[in-house]
Amino acid sequence: MSGATDDGAPADPARVAWIDTTPVDAEDRAALDELRRRERDPSTGRLDHILAVHGLAPATGDDHARLYHTILHAQGRTALADRELVGLVVSVLNGCRY
Repeated sequence: MSGATDDGAPADPARVAWIDTTPVDAEDRAALDELRRRERDPSTGRLDHILAVHGLAPATGDDHARLYHTILHAQGRTALADRELVGLVVSVLNGCRY
């Protein structure tokens, strides 16, 4: 997945989210900053576009991140690589460019 800059703008303007990533007002800034701090890719320092879209409704970002981590890292017999492959296949089938 491509990341976003510190302000949530796409790192690669050619690959933008389908959902607007508008700036947030001051009251939502703290919640969004906390989400970005927790969910930023440690190897790149960027936030995935799929999480950057939560600038429109920051409270949904926590729920989205929790669902993502629960699905990807839940205990079970399916390996992480296989779970990621399923996500990739579903995205391709859905025409998702993320």
